[in-house]
Amino acid sequence: MRAERRAHPGQSGLSWRESVQFLEDRFACAQACTECARACALRASAMDPDGPRWQVLARRKGVICAEVCDATCLVLSEQLRLDENGIRAQVEWCRTVCLEYAEVCDGFAGGEDAAKACRECAQACTDFLATLH
Repeated sequence: MRAERRAHPGQSGLSWRESVQFLEDRFACAQACTECARACALRASAMDPDGPRWQVLARRKGVICAEVCDATCLVLSEQLRLDENGIRAQVEWCRTVCLEYAEVCDGFAGGEDAAKACRECAQACTDFLATLH
């Protein structure tokens, strides 16, 4: 089975079960992205934009993570907008940004929820990417 067909299960030779599994994985990834975007936005909003340099940088990374996760959720919900390579690039970017921000959150008090959401999102991205290979 060719990989590019997996991005559009309704147009491919995938079985009904494979198509359902693909869509479930896609939805789980989109849902994790939404949760991560919310957690990152909340964490970033709690930081002082005029505080110490580390806090300003952490806030900026939180905003970026929230925006990337939100964009990824949109890509995943608009199935016919991008080909498989475009979807893969977006999801890989999301995974990378989430893992980076999770490490940042580990470095300050109160960042546990955002770090957990980021790691769960990164795992969901990894799981979804496995369906594209």
